[in-house]
Amino acid sequence: MGIVIIDVCDGNAITTINIEEILEKEFPEVAVLMNECLSFCGLCRVKPYALVNGKRVFGNTPEECLDKIRDAIRKELAVYQ
Repeated sequence: MGIVIIDVCDGNAITTINIEEILEKEFPEVAVLMNECLSFCGLCRVKPYALVNGKRVFGNTPEECLDKIRDAIRKELAVYQ
């Protein structure tokens, strides 16, 4: 398992892209966990989002959200460099 954990609600719009495959291939230090529910129902229905080490990251589109997740991962990994 990685040092950066990405939690994704499987009912969220971010799942329209294969976020797990994309991020785990791009960042070997990342583990993407698909969850049935993350208890952010209001946000889940409105915007694509994920939790990066417990911090909410969201965007207006799945692609924008993915870019913001990448930025959050880089910030998390910078601690270890």
